[in-house]
Amino acid sequence: MSDKAVITCALNGVLTDPKQHNVPVTPEQMAREAKAAFDAGASIMHIHLRQQAPNKGHLPSWEVAVSKEIQQAIREACPGVVINHTSGVSGPNYSGALECIRETRPEIAACNAGSLNYLKVKADNTWAWPPMMFDNAVEKVKDYLDVMNAVGTIPEFECFDVGIVRCVGMYRQVGMYKGPLEYNFVMGVASGMPADPELLPILIKLKRPEAHWQVTAIGREEIWPLHQRCAELGGHLRTGLEDTFYLADGKKVTSNGQLIEAVAACARRAGREIASPAEARKIFGTNR
Repeated sequence: MSDKAVITCALNGVLTDPKQHNVPVTPEQMAREAKAAFDAGASIMHIHLRQQAPNKGHLPSWEVAVSKEIQQAIREACPGVVINHTSGVSGPNYSGALECIRETRPEIAACNAGSLNYLKVKADNTWAWPPMMFDNAVEKVKDYLDVMNAVGTIPEFECFDVGIVRCVGMYRQVGMYKGPLEYNFVMGVASGMPADPELLPILIKLKRPEAHWQVTAIGREEIWPLHQRCAELGGHLRTGLEDTFYLADGKKVTSNGQLIEAVAACARRAGREIASPAEARKIFGTNR
């Protein structure tokens, strides 16, 4: 087990509407929320980009200028912080995501490692949103990995289901990627892996032995036993307003800092120290 726990803060996500929830959108807001998370122990900031025009903050953006401005603001607020850039796009046009990674060269970027029917059913037995496919064919994954390899960005392989975990090993086998390996087990999406701590030993068994791993736990107060078990089994930790708005006692938070404080407490209860940004870089093998 790694003695040091690296904490990632997922600052805002792509689906949450800033008119309904207190998620940051502008560079200033992103920097402020990153600083709160950084002070609470997060050494990595996972960022999504939103449109900056008035009343457009609920919509995604792939403008390189927006990415650069947000990253600069976060780095100025959080000296030494590691940036983890989003890349997730449904559909055939993902050139904007590739361009953001190519031009801004983040230390880490998400790489969704397989496809998923992204579904949720409401209490009245109707779809929460129109059924959609989050498509990540092998050709698409390869395009992302080729760009990341070219600019020295480490992929964080996001795995929404058990079979996707196994795919990552195949990407290694066929030579699609040869660098440091990091898995992100995404748990709690209704049509993917449940947020069940009992799944973790299976997922750890299926990953490549040399790889680091973490959990993204999506849900409400029920996700906190999963965070605790992740810490106990040697995984790295992630939370933030992209993943949840709730603490273990059911209290709704207003800032990423509150969530990071809670997940850092999970690590400490497991007898682990919190990694600094420099230590996170060494653990994950970034070259910057």
